[in-house]
Amino acid sequence: MVEEDKVLIYSGASLMQVKEDLKSLVDFQKEGKSIENLKLMIEEKLLPHLMNYNNPGFLSMFNDFPEKGAKFGAEIALEYNQGVTDWHVSPGGAMLEELCIKALCTLFGLDSNSDGTFMYSGTYANQEALYLALHWKAEQEGFDLAKEGLQGFDNLERLTVLSSVDAHFSLKHAVRMLGLGERTLLTLEVDDNRRIDVNQMRKTIDALQDEHDIFCVVVTTGTTSTGSIDPVCPIYNISRSIKAWMHVDGAYGLAYSLIPEYKENFSGIELADSVSWDPHKQFGAPIPNSVLFVRRKEDFNRMALRSDYLYREGEITPSPGLKSPPSTRPFSALSIVTSIQYQGISKIVERLSSPLLAVRTLYEKLSTDSEVELCHKPDTGILCFRIKSKFISADQMNQFQKQIYKRTNSEGKHSISFTKLGEKVVLRIVAISPTTAETLMKTISYVKDIAKSIGNRGESS
Repeated sequence: MVEEDKVLIYSGASLMQVKEDLKSLVDFQKEGKSIENLKLMIEEKLLPHLMNYNNPGFLSMFNDFPEKGAKFGAEIALEYNQGVTDWHVSPGGAMLEELCIKALCTLFGLDSNSDGTFMYSGTYANQEALYLALHWKAEQEGFDLAKEGLQGFDNLERLTVLSSVDAHFSLKHAVRMLGLGERTLLTLEVDDNRRIDVNQMRKTIDALQDEHDIFCVVVTTGTTSTGSIDPVCPIYNISRSIKAWMHVDGAYGLAYSLIPEYKENFSGIELADSVSWDPHKQFGAPIPNSVLFVRRKEDFNRMALRSDYLYREGEITPSPGLKSPPSTRPFSALSIVTSIQYQGISKIVERLSSPLLAVRTLYEKLSTDSEVELCHKPDTGILCFRIKSKFISADQMNQFQKQIYKRTNSEGKHSISFTKLGEKVVLRIVAISPTTAETLMKTISYVKDIAKSIGNRGESS
Protein backbone atom coordinates (compact mmCIF):
# COMPACT_ATOMS: atom_id res chain seq x y z
CA MET A 1 0.00 0.00 0.00
CA VAL A 2 1.31 3.43 -1.03
CA GLU A 3 1.60 5.93 1.82
CA GLU A 4 -0.68 8.96 1.43
CA ASP A 5 2.15 11.48 1.71
CA LYS A 6 4.06 9.71 -1.10
CA VAL A 7 1.25 10.33 -3.61
CA LEU A 8 1.48 13.83 -5.07
CA ILE A 9 -1.62 15.93 -5.64
CA TYR A 10 0.08 17.19 -8.78
CA SER A 11 3.61 17.17 -10.12
CA GLY A 12 4.68 20.29 -8.19
CA ALA A 13 6.27 21.56 -11.40
CA SER A 14 6.80 25.27 -11.96
CA LEU A 15 4.78 27.38 -14.39
CA MET A 16 7.58 27.20 -16.98
CA GLN A 17 8.01 23.45 -16.55
CA VAL A 18 4.32 22.82 -17.13
CA LYS A 19 4.35 25.10 -20.17
CA GLU A 20 7.33 23.30 -21.70
CA ASP A 21 5.78 19.89 -21.16
CA LEU A 22 2.51 20.89 -22.78
CA LYS A 23 3.97 22.58 -25.87
CA SER A 24 4.26 19.28 -27.73
CA LEU A 25 0.51 18.70 -27.31
CA VAL A 26 -0.31 21.79 -29.35
CA ASP A 27 2.41 21.26 -31.97
CA PHE A 28 -0.11 20.35 -34.65
CA GLN A 29 1.25 18.43 -37.65
CA LYS A 30 -0.03 17.63 -41.13
CA GLU A 31 -0.15 13.90 -40.37
CA GLY A 32 -2.13 12.56 -37.43
CA LYS A 33 -1.07 10.27 -34.59
CA SER A 34 -2.52 6.98 -33.47
CA ILE A 35 -4.70 6.82 -30.38
CA GLU A 36 -1.97 4.72 -28.74
CA ASN A 37 0.64 7.42 -29.32
CA LEU A 38 -1.73 10.12 -28.18
CA LYS A 39 -2.41 8.18 -25.01
CA LEU A 40 1.30 7.96 -24.26
CA MET A 41 1.75 11.70 -24.88
CA ILE A 42 -1.14 12.58 -22.57
CA GLU A 43 0.09 10.23 -19.84
CA GLU A 44 3.61 11.64 -20.00
CA LYS A 45 3.02 15.33 -20.66
CA LEU A 46 -0.39 16.23 -19.20
CA LEU A 47 -1.59 13.86 -16.49
CA PRO A 48 1.24 14.58 -14.01
CA HIS A 49 0.20 18.24 -14.02
CA LEU A 50 -3.51 17.64 -13.39
CA MET A 51 -4.90 17.81 -9.86
CA ASN A 52 -5.72 14.53 -8.13
CA TYR A 53 -8.90 15.73 -6.47
CA ASN A 54 -9.42 12.37 -4.78
CA ASN A 55 -6.15 12.69 -2.88
CA PRO A 56 -7.05 13.13 0.82
CA GLY A 57 -4.57 16.01 1.03
CA PHE A 58 -6.46 18.05 -1.60
CA LEU A 59 -8.32 20.55 0.58
CA SER A 60 -8.14 23.80 -1.36
CA MET A 61 -11.14 24.01 -3.69
CA PHE A 62 -14.64 22.63 -4.36
CA ASN A 63 -13.56 19.97 -6.83
CA ASP A 64 -13.85 16.20 -6.83
CA PHE A 65 -13.52 13.32 -9.28
CA PRO A 66 -16.88 12.16 -10.68
CA GLU A 67 -18.93 9.93 -8.43
CA LYS A 68 -19.25 6.40 -9.90
CA GLY A 69 -22.93 6.63 -10.82
CA ALA A 70 -22.50 10.15 -12.22
CA LYS A 71 -19.54 9.01 -14.32
CA PHE A 72 -21.65 6.21 -15.80
CA GLY A 73 -24.32 8.69 -16.91
CA ALA A 74 -21.72 11.16 -18.23
CA GLU A 75 -20.14 8.46 -20.39
CA ILE A 76 -23.50 7.75 -22.03
CA ALA A 77 -24.11 11.48 -22.51
CA LEU A 78 -20.68 11.84 -24.15
CA GLU A 79 -21.21 8.80 -26.40
CA TYR A 80 -24.53 10.09 -27.73
CA ASN A 81 -23.50 13.79 -27.64
CA GLN A 82 -27.06 15.01 -27.26
CA GLY A 83 -28.25 18.56 -27.58
CA VAL A 84 -30.98 18.65 -24.95
CA THR A 85 -32.62 22.05 -25.15
CA ASP A 86 -35.51 20.99 -27.41
CA TRP A 87 -37.62 17.90 -28.15
CA HIS A 88 -36.71 18.06 -31.86
CA VAL A 89 -33.00 17.79 -31.03
CA SER A 90 -33.36 15.02 -28.42
CA PRO A 91 -36.81 13.79 -27.31
CA GLY A 92 -35.34 11.67 -24.50
CA GLY A 93 -32.81 14.29 -23.47
CA ALA A 94 -35.28 17.17 -23.31
CA MET A 95 -37.91 15.15 -21.47
CA LEU A 96 -35.46 13.65 -18.96
CA GLU A 97 -34.11 17.11 -18.15
CA GLU A 98 -37.61 18.40 -17.44
CA LEU A 99 -38.46 15.38 -15.27
CA CYS A 100 -35.14 15.61 -13.43
CA ILE A 101 -35.71 19.28 -12.63
CA LYS A 102 -39.15 18.59 -11.18
CA ALA A 103 -37.73 15.74 -9.10
CA LEU A 104 -34.97 18.01 -7.79
CA CYS A 105 -37.53 20.69 -6.85
CA THR A 106 -39.32 18.06 -4.79
CA LEU A 107 -36.06 16.77 -3.29
CA PHE A 108 -35.13 20.25 -2.03
CA GLY A 109 -38.64 20.97 -0.73
CA LEU A 110 -39.44 23.71 -3.25
CA ASP A 111 -42.98 24.75 -4.11
CA SER A 112 -45.06 22.60 -6.49
CA ASN A 113 -45.15 25.53 -8.93
CA SER A 114 -41.36 25.86 -8.93
CA ASP A 115 -39.15 25.04 -11.90
CA GLY A 116 -35.49 25.00 -12.87
CA THR A 117 -32.98 24.90 -15.67
CA PHE A 118 -29.54 23.38 -16.09
CA MET A 119 -26.69 25.82 -16.74
CA TYR A 120 -22.94 25.80 -17.33
CA SER A 121 -21.96 27.21 -13.95
CA GLY A 122 -23.11 28.96 -10.82
CA THR A 123 -21.77 32.20 -12.28
CA TYR A 124 -24.27 32.03 -15.14
CA ALA A 125 -27.03 30.93 -12.76
CA ASN A 126 -26.46 33.99 -10.58
CA GLN A 127 -26.35 36.18 -13.67
CA GLU A 128 -29.70 34.91 -14.93
CA ALA A 129 -31.19 35.30 -11.45
CA LEU A 130 -30.22 38.97 -11.39
CA TYR A 131 -31.62 39.42 -14.89
CA LEU A 132 -34.93 37.93 -13.78
CA ALA A 133 -34.91 40.24 -10.76
CA LEU A 134 -34.21 43.27 -12.94
CA HIS A 135 -36.92 42.24 -15.41
CA TRP A 136 -39.34 41.87 -12.51
CA LYS A 137 -38.38 45.36 -11.31
CA ALA A 138 -39.01 46.75 -14.79
CA GLU A 139 -42.47 45.20 -14.79
CA GLN A 140 -43.22 46.99 -11.51
CA GLU A 141 -42.32 50.22 -13.31
CA GLY A 142 -44.56 49.38 -16.26
CA PHE A 143 -42.25 48.28 -19.09
CA ASP A 144 -40.71 45.19 -20.66
CA LEU A 145 -36.97 45.03 -19.99
CA ALA A 146 -36.41 42.60 -22.86
CA LYS A 147 -37.79 45.12 -25.34
CA GLU A 148 -36.79 48.48 -23.89
CA GLY A 149 -33.54 47.69 -22.07
CA LEU A 150 -32.04 49.71 -19.25
CA GLN A 151 -33.16 53.00 -20.77
CA GLY A 152 -36.67 52.11 -19.65
CA PHE A 153 -35.74 52.99 -16.07
CA ASP A 154 -36.35 56.62 -15.15
CA ASN A 155 -33.68 56.55 -12.45
CA LEU A 156 -31.17 53.93 -13.52
CA GLU A 157 -28.56 55.23 -11.08
CA ARG A 158 -30.80 54.28 -8.15
CA LEU A 159 -30.88 50.54 -8.92
CA THR A 160 -29.15 48.53 -6.21
CA VAL A 161 -28.34 44.91 -5.38
CA LEU A 162 -27.51 43.98 -1.78
CA SER A 163 -25.34 41.00 -0.82
CA SER A 164 -22.98 39.88 1.90
CA VAL A 165 -19.46 41.26 1.86
CA ASP A 166 -18.48 37.58 1.56
CA ALA A 167 -20.77 36.87 -1.42
CA HIS A 168 -19.26 35.25 -4.51
CA PHE A 169 -17.53 37.47 -7.06
CA SER A 170 -19.88 36.16 -9.78
CA LEU A 171 -22.31 38.83 -8.62
CA LYS A 172 -19.84 41.41 -9.92
CA HIS A 173 -19.80 39.53 -13.22
CA ALA A 174 -23.60 39.65 -13.23
CA VAL A 175 -23.99 43.41 -12.74
CA ARG A 176 -21.23 44.00 -15.30
CA MET A 177 -22.87 41.77 -17.92
CA LEU A 178 -26.27 43.36 -17.28
CA GLY A 179 -24.77 46.78 -17.99
CA LEU A 180 -25.48 48.02 -14.47
CA GLY A 181 -21.88 48.28 -13.34
CA GLU A 182 -20.31 47.41 -10.02
CA ARG A 183 -21.63 50.57 -8.40
CA THR A 184 -25.00 48.78 -8.33
CA LEU A 185 -23.69 46.12 -5.96
CA LEU A 186 -23.56 47.18 -2.31
CA THR A 187 -22.39 44.88 0.46
CA LEU A 188 -23.82 44.08 3.87
CA GLU A 189 -21.85 43.62 7.07
CA VAL A 190 -21.42 40.16 8.56
CA ASP A 191 -21.42 38.94 12.15
CA ASP A 192 -18.61 37.13 13.98
CA ASN A 193 -19.44 33.93 12.12
CA ARG A 194 -19.42 35.63 8.71
CA ARG A 195 -23.21 35.54 8.22
CA ILE A 196 -25.19 38.60 7.14
CA ASP A 197 -25.90 40.63 10.26
CA VAL A 198 -29.67 41.10 10.08
CA ASN A 199 -29.80 44.02 12.52
CA GLN A 200 -27.10 45.87 10.61
CA MET A 201 -28.90 45.02 7.37
CA ARG A 202 -32.03 46.78 8.57
CA LYS A 203 -29.99 49.88 9.47
CA THR A 204 -28.23 49.81 6.09
CA ILE A 205 -31.53 49.62 4.22
CA ASP A 206 -32.98 52.50 6.26
CA ALA A 207 -29.94 54.59 5.32
CA LEU A 208 -30.15 53.66 1.62
CA GLN A 209 -33.83 53.86 0.82
CA ASP A 210 -34.04 57.59 0.10
CA GLU A 211 -31.49 57.38 -2.71
CA HIS A 212 -31.53 53.70 -3.79
CA ASP A 213 -34.06 51.29 -5.29
CA ILE A 214 -33.06 47.89 -3.91
CA PHE A 215 -34.47 45.46 -6.49
CA CYS A 216 -32.58 42.32 -5.40
CA VAL A 217 -31.16 40.91 -2.17
CA VAL A 218 -28.74 37.99 -2.49
CA VAL A 219 -28.50 35.46 0.34
CA THR A 220 -25.63 32.95 0.37
CA THR A 221 -26.16 29.52 1.86
CA GLY A 222 -22.54 28.47 2.06
CA THR A 223 -20.19 31.36 1.32
CA THR A 224 -17.08 30.64 -0.71
CA SER A 225 -14.58 31.76 1.89
CA THR A 226 -16.02 30.26 5.08
CA GLY A 227 -19.06 28.18 4.08
CA SER A 228 -21.26 30.34 6.32
CA ILE A 229 -25.03 30.19 5.86
CA ASP A 230 -26.85 33.53 5.86
CA PRO A 231 -30.15 33.56 7.82
CA VAL A 232 -32.66 33.06 5.01
CA CYS A 233 -36.04 33.61 6.71
CA PRO A 234 -35.25 36.95 8.41
CA ILE A 235 -33.72 38.25 5.19
CA TYR A 236 -36.74 37.07 3.20
CA ASN A 237 -39.02 39.08 5.50
CA ILE A 238 -36.88 42.18 5.01
CA SER A 239 -36.74 41.66 1.24
CA ARG A 240 -40.51 41.41 1.02
CA SER A 241 -40.97 44.54 3.14
CA ILE A 242 -38.98 46.55 0.57
CA LYS A 243 -40.48 44.65 -2.41
CA ALA A 244 -37.15 43.23 -3.51
CA TRP A 245 -36.47 39.93 -5.29
CA MET A 246 -34.57 37.48 -3.05
CA HIS A 247 -32.02 35.21 -4.69
CA VAL A 248 -30.30 32.40 -2.77
CA ASP A 249 -26.82 31.53 -3.97
CA GLY A 250 -26.68 27.91 -2.86
CA ALA A 251 -24.00 26.89 -5.36
CA TYR A 252 -21.86 25.37 -2.63
CA GLY A 253 -24.17 24.83 0.32
CA LEU A 254 -27.62 23.86 -0.96
CA ALA A 255 -26.82 20.13 -1.09
CA TYR A 256 -26.32 20.10 2.69
CA SER A 257 -29.99 20.96 3.18
CA LEU A 258 -30.65 17.27 2.43
CA ILE A 259 -29.00 16.28 5.72
CA PRO A 260 -31.83 16.12 8.32
CA GLU A 261 -29.84 17.74 11.15
CA TYR A 262 -28.76 20.61 8.85
CA LYS A 263 -32.11 21.24 7.15
CA GLU A 264 -33.19 23.90 9.68
CA ASN A 265 -30.15 26.01 8.70
CA PHE A 266 -31.66 26.33 5.21
CA SER A 267 -35.19 27.11 6.35
CA GLY A 268 -36.72 29.65 3.98
CA ILE A 269 -35.08 28.63 0.70
CA GLU A 270 -38.53 27.54 -0.49
CA LEU A 271 -39.60 31.21 -0.19
CA ALA A 272 -36.80 32.55 -2.39
CA ASP A 273 -37.64 33.88 -5.83
CA SER A 274 -34.61 32.03 -7.24
CA VAL A 275 -31.98 29.58 -6.00
CA SER A 276 -28.72 28.47 -7.65
CA TRP A 277 -26.94 25.16 -7.05
CA ASP A 278 -23.80 23.40 -8.34
CA PRO A 279 -24.16 19.59 -8.47
CA HIS A 280 -20.55 19.42 -9.70
CA LYS A 281 -19.44 20.17 -6.16
CA GLN A 282 -20.59 17.75 -3.41
CA PHE A 283 -22.64 15.56 -5.77
CA GLY A 284 -19.54 14.70 -7.79
CA ALA A 285 -21.28 15.44 -11.09
CA PRO A 286 -18.97 16.10 -14.06
CA ILE A 287 -18.28 19.75 -14.90
CA PRO A 288 -20.25 21.67 -16.17
CA ASN A 289 -23.33 21.03 -14.06
CA SER A 290 -25.29 23.83 -12.40
CA VAL A 291 -28.97 24.53 -11.81
CA LEU A 292 -31.10 27.64 -11.37
CA PHE A 293 -34.45 27.15 -9.64
CA VAL A 294 -37.32 29.67 -9.58
CA ARG A 295 -40.27 29.63 -7.18
CA ARG A 296 -42.77 30.46 -9.95
CA LYS A 297 -42.23 28.54 -13.20
CA GLU A 298 -43.77 31.42 -15.18
CA ASP A 299 -40.77 33.58 -14.21
CA PHE A 300 -38.80 31.73 -16.89
CA ASN A 301 -41.11 33.25 -19.53
CA ARG A 302 -38.90 36.32 -19.26
CA MET A 303 -36.06 34.28 -20.83
CA ALA A 304 -38.01 32.75 -23.73
CA LEU A 305 -36.83 33.41 -27.28
CA ARG A 306 -38.48 31.64 -30.19
CA SER A 307 -37.53 31.10 -33.83
CA ASP A 308 -38.95 29.58 -37.02
CA TYR A 309 -36.79 26.46 -36.84
CA LEU A 310 -36.62 25.80 -33.07
CA TYR A 311 -38.74 26.72 -30.03
CA ARG A 312 -41.68 27.40 -32.32
CA GLU A 313 -44.76 29.13 -30.94
CA GLY A 314 -47.62 26.84 -30.04
CA GLU A 315 -45.64 23.61 -29.64
CA ILE A 316 -46.31 21.65 -26.46
CA THR A 317 -43.19 19.44 -26.56
CA PRO A 318 -40.46 20.09 -23.94
CA SER A 319 -38.06 22.94 -24.74
CA PRO A 320 -35.67 23.44 -21.78
CA GLY A 321 -33.75 25.96 -23.87
CA LEU A 322 -36.57 28.47 -23.48
CA LYS A 323 -35.58 28.91 -19.84
CA SER A 324 -31.90 29.80 -20.23
CA PRO A 325 -29.19 30.35 -22.81
CA PRO A 326 -27.38 28.79 -24.62
CA SER A 327 -29.40 26.78 -27.14
CA THR A 328 -26.74 24.03 -27.17
CA ARG A 329 -25.38 22.59 -23.94
CA PRO A 330 -24.47 19.21 -22.40
CA PHE A 331 -26.89 16.53 -21.23
CA SER A 332 -26.14 17.41 -17.59
CA ALA A 333 -29.32 15.90 -16.17
CA LEU A 334 -28.29 12.33 -17.02
CA SER A 335 -25.31 12.21 -14.67
CA ILE A 336 -27.51 13.52 -11.82
CA VAL A 337 -30.16 10.88 -12.52
CA THR A 338 -27.69 7.98 -12.68
CA SER A 339 -25.81 9.22 -9.60
CA ILE A 340 -28.93 9.44 -7.42
CA GLN A 341 -30.27 6.13 -8.71
CA TYR A 342 -26.93 4.41 -8.10
CA GLN A 343 -26.39 5.75 -4.57
CA GLY A 344 -29.91 6.26 -3.25
CA ILE A 345 -30.79 9.23 -1.06
CA SER A 346 -29.54 7.56 2.12
CA LYS A 347 -26.06 7.03 0.69
CA ILE A 348 -26.00 10.59 -0.63
CA VAL A 349 -26.86 11.98 2.81
CA GLU A 350 -24.13 9.82 4.32
CA ARG A 351 -21.65 11.08 1.72
CA LEU A 352 -22.63 14.71 2.37
CA SER A 353 -22.47 14.33 6.15
CA SER A 354 -18.94 12.93 6.30
CA PRO A 355 -16.91 16.08 5.51
CA LEU A 356 -19.13 18.25 7.72
CA LEU A 357 -18.60 15.98 10.70
CA ALA A 358 -14.86 15.84 9.97
CA VAL A 359 -14.53 19.64 9.84
CA ARG A 360 -16.65 20.13 12.95
CA THR A 361 -14.51 17.61 14.85
CA LEU A 362 -11.34 19.24 13.55
CA TYR A 363 -12.59 22.62 14.80
CA GLU A 364 -13.11 21.16 18.27
CA LYS A 365 -9.63 19.61 18.27
CA LEU A 366 -7.97 22.86 17.18
CA SER A 367 -9.91 25.05 19.62
CA THR A 368 -7.34 24.20 22.32
CA ASP A 369 -4.29 24.37 20.05
CA SER A 370 -2.10 27.34 21.01
CA GLU A 371 -0.46 27.38 17.57
CA VAL A 372 -3.72 27.85 15.69
CA GLU A 373 -6.10 30.82 15.54
CA LEU A 374 -9.57 29.74 14.42
CA CYS A 375 -11.37 32.43 12.42
CA HIS A 376 -14.98 31.21 12.57
CA LYS A 377 -17.13 28.31 13.70
CA PRO A 378 -17.81 26.13 10.63
CA ASP A 379 -21.38 26.00 9.31
CA THR A 380 -20.41 23.53 6.59
CA GLY A 381 -17.21 21.89 5.31
CA ILE A 382 -14.86 24.88 5.26
CA LEU A 383 -12.52 26.02 8.00
CA CYS A 384 -10.43 29.19 7.99
CA PHE A 385 -7.53 29.52 10.39
CA ARG A 386 -4.17 31.16 10.97
CA ILE A 387 -0.93 29.67 12.19
CA LYS A 388 0.71 31.59 15.04
CA SER A 389 4.41 31.84 15.81
CA LYS A 390 6.38 33.58 18.56
CA PHE A 391 8.86 34.64 15.90
CA ILE A 392 6.25 36.49 13.83
CA SER A 393 4.98 39.94 14.80
CA ALA A 394 1.38 41.06 14.33
CA ASP A 395 2.18 43.18 11.28
CA GLN A 396 3.93 40.21 9.63
CA MET A 397 1.08 37.76 10.10
CA ASN A 398 -0.58 38.27 6.71
CA GLN A 399 2.66 37.70 4.84
CA PHE A 400 3.42 34.74 7.09
CA GLN A 401 0.16 33.00 6.10
CA LYS A 402 0.88 33.57 2.41
CA GLN A 403 4.33 32.07 2.80
CA ILE A 404 2.86 29.02 4.52
CA TYR A 405 0.31 28.63 1.72
CA LYS A 406 2.93 28.94 -1.02
CA ARG A 407 5.35 26.48 0.57
CA THR A 408 2.62 23.94 1.38
CA ASN A 409 1.20 23.85 -2.13
CA SER A 410 4.56 23.89 -3.91
CA GLU A 411 5.53 20.51 -2.50
CA GLY A 412 2.53 18.76 -4.05
CA LYS A 413 1.64 16.62 -1.00
CA HIS A 414 -1.11 18.80 0.46
CA SER A 415 -3.20 21.53 -1.12
CA ILE A 416 -4.77 24.35 0.89
CA SER A 417 -5.92 27.83 -0.10
CA PHE A 418 -5.93 31.28 1.43
CA THR A 419 -8.43 34.10 1.45
CA LYS A 420 -9.04 37.42 3.22
CA LEU A 421 -11.57 38.01 5.95
CA GLY A 422 -11.64 41.75 6.35
CA GLU A 423 -7.98 42.74 6.57
CA LYS A 424 -6.82 39.31 7.73
CA VAL A 425 -5.17 36.83 5.40
CA VAL A 426 -6.30 33.39 6.54
CA LEU A 427 -5.55 29.82 5.49
CA ARG A 428 -8.47 27.70 4.35
CA ILE A 429 -9.30 24.04 3.97
CA VAL A 430 -12.31 22.75 2.05
CA ALA A 431 -13.59 19.20 2.64
CA ILE A 432 -15.87 18.07 -0.18
CA SER A 433 -15.34 14.31 -0.34
CA PRO A 434 -16.00 11.83 2.48
CA THR A 435 -13.12 12.12 4.95
CA THR A 436 -12.24 12.05 8.66
CA ALA A 437 -10.93 14.56 11.18
CA GLU A 438 -7.77 12.43 11.47
CA THR A 439 -7.13 12.79 7.74
CA LEU A 440 -7.68 16.56 7.89
CA MET A 441 -5.38 16.77 10.90
CA LYS A 442 -2.55 15.32 8.82
CA THR A 443 -2.77 18.37 6.57
CA ILE A 444 -2.93 20.72 9.56
CA SER A 445 0.16 19.06 11.09
CA TYR A 446 1.97 19.35 7.77
CA VAL A 447 1.06 23.05 7.56
CA LYS A 448 2.23 23.63 11.14
CA ASP A 449 5.61 22.00 10.39
CA ILE A 450 6.09 24.24 7.38
CA ALA A 451 5.10 27.27 9.46
CA LYS A 452 7.74 26.38 12.06
CA SER A 453 10.36 26.09 9.35
CA ILE A 454 9.45 29.50 7.93
CA GLY A 455 9.13 31.16 11.35
CA ASN A 456 12.43 29.78 12.63
CA ARG A 457 14.22 31.13 9.57
CA GLY A 458 12.50 34.49 9.72
CA GLU A 459 11.44 34.21 6.07
CA SER A 460 8.33 36.35 6.46
CA SER A 461 10.22 39.39 7.65
